[in-house]
Amino acid sequence: MTSDGQGAGGPRRPVEDEVDVVAEDTKPAKGGKEKKGSFWRELPVLVVVALVLALIIKSFVIQAFYIPSESMENTLLVNDRVLVNKLVYHTRDIERGDIVVFSGVDSWASEVDIPEPSNPVAGFFRWVGTAFGVVPGEKDYIKRVIGVAGDTVKCCDAKGRITVNGVPLEEKDYLYPDDQPSQKFFTVKVDKDRLWVMGDHRSVSLDSRSHQGDPGNGAIPVDKVVGRAFVIVWPFSRATTLPIPDTFNQAALKTAALAGGASPLLLGFAGAFPLVASRRRWLLKPAVGPLPRRYWTPRRGRRVA
Repeated sequence: MTSDGQGAGGPRRPVEDEVDVVAEDTKPAKGGKEKKGSFWRELPVLVVVALVLALIIKSFVIQAFYIPSESMENTLLVNDRVLVNKLVYHTRDIERGDIVVFSGVDSWASEVDIPEPSNPVAGFFRWVGTAFGVVPGEKDYIKRVIGVAGDTVKCCDAKGRITVNGVPLEEKDYLYPDDQPSQKFFTVKVDKDRLWVMGDHRSVSLDSRSHQGDPGNGAIPVDKVVGRAFVIVWPFSRATTLPIPDTFNQAALKTAALAGGASPLLLGFAGAFPLVASRRRWLLKPAVGPLPRRYWTPRRGRRVA
């Protein structure tokens, strides 16, 4: 009898943990040509899939942009790369202080000279470079939102500050050193669905102030906005987020915006309410003697004896 309790000639009971091992042919292909050939056949497919995924993300979610000019210094420097969120304005409105990228096609002239591609191949590579933020776009601009629809933006008050709805902006935190808030005086009421935008380097920026002869009096259409720049990703030494400056979070600015955006009907109700309440108290107040028992006085809340 064997050690597993079975006779030598009897049927062998399979062990529960036993598995069959099938030997694999480990004989390499001649010269490895078949394996290398498979890799080179798959490589173009992998590249195409990667490009398609990247372009889908670029088109609908996040896109990298190259900074070609000095108009946003020192917040953004030449050759910086920023990431732009294309979904954020599907969940909230554009706010004052946002740094936005927008298209200036058929409106604004380019702030930098970008030579035309010399041939179709160069044009293709330029398109790819623009899509991935390696080279600047011809008609893409990046500026800071100063005024939104309904705002009155003015330069300047007695202290040389830009005001929005009469509220002054303290801009030293992001303006280029020693720059004035504006070298041009203006007063603009921002139309519906438009934005008043300005560069942080005011002395060199060709922003809304330079386009007041255009439709919208220099303000750009909201539907031209690509998205909000929210982070610098290159160079690594300058990597940082791009938050809204504190000056745009003033309570007075938000209150002025609400007052400016209130409808005339609501304002009319607000003004009429005290008059109606006063008239009501006058009508209920007894002129001579006490009121009958069935009447109530609104101020005392009890019956008159």
